[in-house]
Amino acid sequence: MTSRRQFLKTMGGVTLLTIVPRNVLGRGMLAPSDELTKGIIGVGSMGQGHIPYDNTRVVAMCDVDKKHLERAAAKVKEAINLYHDFRDLILDKNVDIVHIATPPHWHGIMSVEAAKAGKDIFCEKPMTRTIGESKRVREAIQQHGNIFRLNTWFRFKDNFYGLGTPVKPLKKLVDSGMLGWPLKVTISKHTGFDWKFFWVGKNHLEPQPIPEELDYDMWLGPAPYKPYNAHRVHATFRGYWDYDGGGLGDMGQHYIDPVQYLLGKDNTSPVKVEVDAPQQHHDAVGTWRSITYTYDDGCQIILWGGDYGTPDTPYIAGPNGNVYRNFKCDIPDWEKKLADFPEPEEQNVDFLACIRNRQKFALNEMNGHRSCTIVNMGAVALQLNRTLEFDPVNELFVNDEEANRLVNQPMRAPWTI
Repeated sequence: MTSRRQFLKTMGGVTLLTIVPRNVLGRGMLAPSDELTKGIIGVGSMGQGHIPYDNTRVVAMCDVDKKHLERAAAKVKEAINLYHDFRDLILDKNVDIVHIATPPHWHGIMSVEAAKAGKDIFCEKPMTRTIGESKRVREAIQQHGNIFRLNTWFRFKDNFYGLGTPVKPLKKLVDSGMLGWPLKVTISKHTGFDWKFFWVGKNHLEPQPIPEELDYDMWLGPAPYKPYNAHRVHATFRGYWDYDGGGLGDMGQHYIDPVQYLLGKDNTSPVKVEVDAPQQHHDAVGTWRSITYTYDDGCQIILWGGDYGTPDTPYIAGPNGNVYRNFKCDIPDWEKKLADFPEPEEQNVDFLACIRNRQKFALNEMNGHRSCTIVNMGAVALQLNRTLEFDPVNELFVNDEEANRLVNQPMRAPWTI
C-alpha cells in the first residue's frame, strides 16, 4: 500500500466538529451525542442508497467521479468532508465506520487500510474479488480488533428469495436431522433465484476518451490497465474479471452465504468445484450452465445458470426428504414434528450494538470469508474451465499452480495489500 503522500488527490470539505468521534474517546466508547459517524467510499449507486443508516450520521464521502460525489453530497443537509482519495477518508478522525461501496477489486485494500486505521467496517458484497484478498481482510480484522459487517443479510432477516421463508426455519429443519445427511442444495431459477446473466462483458471494447470528471487511473487502482470504455466502469463493471465476476460475483454471497449457515459450514470450504460452461473470455465474464461444489462429507451446493436444470428439482434434497421453493417439504407432518426441536442459536444482528459492545456481527470477516471463498472458487474454475480440488485448511487449490495464481493475484503498481 502506498502512502497518501505519494498519491494525494483530495477534494476540499468542511470538517465537522459537532460530534466527538468514538476513536478519540477510545475503542468501544460512544461520543456524548450517542451517535456513530460514517464515511462512505464509492457513492455511485449502492453507496448513495446507504446514505441513511439507523442512528448514524454521514460525515464524509469519497469518490473518484466528481459528478457522483456532487450528487451524493447534495443528499446530505449538513456540511461534510468530501474526498477524492479513499485514504483521506479513512484517516478522517470524525469517521467511526467506513462503508465500502466500490467495485469489488477495491474491497480488500480498503478494508485492510480501514482496519489498520482503527475503523469499523461495513463492506458491500462480494467481500473481495479473490480468495487471497479475503484472507488478508480476515487477518487484518483479527489483528486490529475491528467490527466488520458484510452487507448481505439473508442468513438473519427477510424472506430468502423464492423460498417464501426466512432462513431461520430452514436452519431449524436442517438441524433437526429430519432430511437426513448429506444434503444437496440447488440454487437456480427453478428454486427461486436469478443469476443475473445480464452482467456479461463485451469481448471487444473500443478505447474511448476518459470523461473529465473521472479519475480513471484511480478507479482502476490495483486492476491491470485497460483502455477506458464506458462499459468497463460504473454500472456495468461486473461484466469484467478484473473487477468482479458477473452474476456470480454480484449475487453469489446473497445466495450462498445462507447455505453455508444452513449446512453448518461456516468454518470450512468445499473440497471440489466442477463447472459446466463455455470457455470464458480472458477479460469479459460470460455465462455458465452449472457450478457444483462438494464438501468432504458429501454435501453439495449446485448452481444452475439461466434456464438450466429442471423445474421439479428441490431446493434442499436429503436422503429422507426434500424442501422446495415456497417452503414446501415432502416429509409427512413435518411442521408438527419440527415444533419439538430447539430453535437455532440467536445471532448478533444489530451492527451498531456490535460496535458498542465490541461483539462480532452475525456475518463477519470469518464466516464472510468462507462464503466469499465459495464464490471465488467458482470464478477460478470458470476462468480455467476445469474441475479443481481445494484444501480448506491451507485455502489453496491442490496441485494446481495456475489456479493458485488466481488465489493471490498480482496488483498493478504501486498498489499492494
